[in-house]
Amino acid sequence: MIVFVEILKQKKAGFRKEITFFKAGKNEAVWKENSSRKTLIMNKLKLKLLFVFCLLAIGELNAQTFTNPLLPSGADPYSYYKDGYYYYTHTTGNRVDLWKTKTLDGLKDAERKTIWKAPAGTMYSKEIWAPEVMFLRGKWYAYFAADDGRNENHRMYVLENASTDPMKGEWVFKGKIADPTDKWAIDGDVIDFKGQLYMIWSGWEGDKNGKQEIFIARLKNPWTVAGKRVKISSPKFDWEKNGDLGGGEHVDVNEGPQFLVHGGKIFIIYSASGCWTDFYALGMLSASAKSNLLDPASWTKFNEPVFQQSPKDGVYAPGHNSFFKSPDGKEDWILYHANDKPGQGCGGFRSPRAQKFSWNSDGTPNFGTPVKAGARLTTPSN
Repeated sequence: MIVFVEILKQKKAGFRKEITFFKAGKNEAVWKENSSRKTLIMNKLKLKLLFVFCLLAIGELNAQTFTNPLLPSGADPYSYYKDGYYYYTHTTGNRVDLWKTKTLDGLKDAERKTIWKAPAGTMYSKEIWAPEVMFLRGKWYAYFAADDGRNENHRMYVLENASTDPMKGEWVFKGKIADPTDKWAIDGDVIDFKGQLYMIWSGWEGDKNGKQEIFIARLKNPWTVAGKRVKISSPKFDWEKNGDLGGGEHVDVNEGPQFLVHGGKIFIIYSASGCWTDFYALGMLSASAKSNLLDPASWTKFNEPVFQQSPKDGVYAPGHNSFFKSPDGKEDWILYHANDKPGQGCGGFRSPRAQKFSWNSDGTPNFGTPVKAGARLTTPSN
């Protein structure tokens, strides 16, 4: 550059202008070349950023959605949400297992623990059905039905854990929970409603199978019934009476009752007809929150199922449900099991599924129809 300037000083004005013009043109060419190169680099950088953004967006989309079923198999699913975690359980046969997960779609890889294993040779060693794990009055409780291998001996039992985390601490067997009649009982659910504990379950009026009905009783504490049981539902409509077992045997079924509170009403959602049929469906009872829940007259039964099979979506025998709230408490969700094909019955084909539901203008729940397996759903709101 110094030599070039020196030459310019020795030239005439015209020649100097010529050289200056040449220099300006050369600089412009260099500038254009550098500018093109910068543009190319910027475009490549933008494409890379766009690619990264797309990956993040896809990851975010997947993180905010899930598909049913939640697990390949699992009947009688129950979930309780507390302190940022879903505590999930379902029927496993001879024990009570508990899953802990932050998200529904994470259930497949969630921490899992057997919190209680049935001892051999007792009246509660076999056929452990429909466990529920919930937090009541400062402690964790697990309710389940069990027998000694003979169905007529099914009764309800209770476990207790004082730990803040149900995956830790000791689960203590509290014993059988039964009203004075001590009749056949399965599918218990407990609620602390207006400072009073109530339990509902599916039971027999007598000692022989043939009809399952819904009973309610007040509890003295989470493991003790305070008084007599009261029958509040019996199979009445045709859709509740699909229960042929073959060989002339038939059972009418009301089972799997679940409390659901909304506004000034309290509902009991129950499963009707035999789980061995494709007609297994959900029915509903309702009562005023101000009424006497132990008075059968307080309860009104709806004459149509509120949730049933959807052959067009490949969902059969949906039932034995439970409920949970979204993490932010703004959404209501139903958890249930169902089969993918007709005729799969009460076996291992039943898988747990979840979907959000809404409320009708009259204050009753609107569960819609069972969602097709594989359909992508938005996760519960945070």
